[in-house]
Amino acid sequence: MTEPDNIELLLAQLSTDIRASRKYRSLDLPLETLRDLLEQELAKGRSGNAALQAVREKLHNIVAPYLGDPDYQAAAFMLDEAVRSHDENNIQAASLEILATHASTRERIPMLDSFYQRLWSVTGVPDSILDLACGLHPFGLPWMGLPLETQYHAYDLHTPRIELINHFFRLLGREPLAIVQDILVSPPKVQADAALFFKEAHRFEQRQKGCNRPFFEALNVRWLLVSLPAADLSGHHSMIDRQRSLMDSILAGLNWPVQELLIGNELVFCIRKA
Repeated sequence: MTEPDNIELLLAQLSTDIRASRKYRSLDLPLETLRDLLEQELAKGRSGNAALQAVREKLHNIVAPYLGDPDYQAAAFMLDEAVRSHDENNIQAASLEILATHASTRERIPMLDSFYQRLWSVTGVPDSILDLACGLHPFGLPWMGLPLETQYHAYDLHTPRIELINHFFRLLGREPLAIVQDILVSPPKVQADAALFFKEAHRFEQRQKGCNRPFFEALNVRWLLVSLPAADLSGHHSMIDRQRSLMDSILAGLNWPVQELLIGNELVFCIRKA
C-alpha cells in the first residue's frame, strides 16, 4: 500500500472513530484538522495505531471539552427571549450566562466593562475584526462598543458553537460571518483592521511547535492582539515571564512594534503589523 493510500485509510478510520465518539460526534470537526494532525504524527515515524492515539490525545487539548460549553439549544432560546425583550440589560445577562460556561471567557467577565476600551485605546475602534479560534468570545459583543457596520469575522473548529454565534449575530442585526475553519491549516485571507487571538498561542505551540510565527505573518491585518494567561487557573503562579519569552521567540527579528496591556489575568500583546 502506498503512503497516500495509507494516510487516506487511517484518515477514514479516524473520521469514523470521531463521529462515533460521544465526546466529539456533535462537533463535526473539519476533515482538514484531522488530516493535518495525522500527517504530523506519521511524519514522526509513528505506526498507524500509534498515530491515531496521538491524534486523539492532541484533539483533547485542541477541542478542550474540559473548559466547558453551554447547552446550545437552550442558549439559542435564551438569546431569542433576551433580544425579543428589546432590553439591553436582558441581552447582557444572556450573554454573560453563555460567557460563564467556558473557563476562558468566564475569567474575563469581571473586566468586561473596561477590557475592550483599553484595547481600542491602542488600536482605535476597528472597522473589521477577525476573531481567531474564537470560542465563546463573540458573546462579549454587548461590551465592545462596535458600530453595527463593523465586520466581525469569527473562526472556530466547533460547529454548534459557530451556529450559535451566527444566530447571535443575526439577532443583533449583524452579518453572520462566523465560519468553521481550522485557522492553522488555512489562515484567513480576509483583510481586517484587527485580529483577536485570545489565550490560544500557547496551545498552538503544543499542537505544532513553531507554528505561531508563520501564522501571524499570514494574517492580513493592521493590528494583531494576542492575549495569554498572566497566571495559572488557580491564580497563584505568575506566567508573565513565560508568556513574554514565548512572544519574544515568535516575534524575534520582526519589525513589529508591540505594546503590552495587563488586564485582569490576561497579558495582551498589541502588535502593529502595518
